[in-house]
Amino acid sequence: MTRSVLLVSNAQTEQQATVVERTAKKLLARGLHPLLESIELARISKLGVDLNGVGEFIDQSIEIGIVLGGDGSILRAAELLRNQEAPILGVNTGHVGFMAEAELDALASVMDRVAARDYEVGHRSALEVEVYQAGELAFSSWAMNEVTVEKSARERMLELVVEVDRRPLSSFGCDGVLVSTPTGSTAYAFSAGGPVVWPDVDALLVVPLSAHSLFARPLVLGSATHLAFEVLKRSPGNGVLWCDGRRTFDLGPGARIEVRQSDKQVRMVLLSDDPFTDRLVRKFNLPVTGWRGPEESK
Repeated sequence: MTRSVLLVSNAQTEQQATVVERTAKKLLARGLHPLLESIELARISKLGVDLNGVGEFIDQSIEIGIVLGGDGSILRAAELLRNQEAPILGVNTGHVGFMAEAELDALASVMDRVAARDYEVGHRSALEVEVYQAGELAFSSWAMNEVTVEKSARERMLELVVEVDRRPLSSFGCDGVLVSTPTGSTAYAFSAGGPVVWPDVDALLVVPLSAHSLFARPLVLGSATHLAFEVLKRSPGNGVLWCDGRRTFDLGPGARIEVRQSDKQVRMVLLSDDPFTDRLVRKFNLPVTGWRGPEESK
């Protein structure tokens, strides 16, 4: 039985393309069949690397998705594998690569573990979003990191009302509002001033973006919460919905956006049981010099 592996990369240079080539050859040597999207296959081939033996991904059944890049490429892999059970393994070739499980210098040993199926699979929550206009469903999608409602024009403020579990909470003029999963709390939500939420916390995070209101603070809500946002008809500007910065939909006055936790999680490969705290320290280069630890551990 063919063991197909989806490779996801955003290789734009010969050096980046060489990483894809190296990974593909390591997979082939271990009896696995690497696949690339057609557009990526064509782009990387033009960079002069050898992709002999690499197939084209159409919609085949995949054993695992391997991402060679940063968090943006992981979001792309999650999109491609949304309707499959294949887990995603991130190998960081970028700068931070917060969601990546491995670094490039461990590529050979990581491929050994992939071939041996020597890994655990964890689950990350996702969001479902629906947009209603004039009472009719106009758009539906999902997100792994965050759903954002933002103003579509820089000079026009967006007026929204926030609803929690079918009850109005507050309204304000703003640049927008963001709903994040714990995974997304270290992405856009973090940049917007939201708290870091540990991935084992089952919660939703709401972060207003430059809101003109005293009660425009980040909120941490239960995972069963049903959120909604309405673009007020008096709003001076229109809005735009973004899902993970990848899927988008235009919002007019009166649009209603409903967001809830998805029943379908994203499967992620785990290679170690290192605590999330250590990842934060490592990825953000946090100062911990002088820490002595609890006395009982000495």
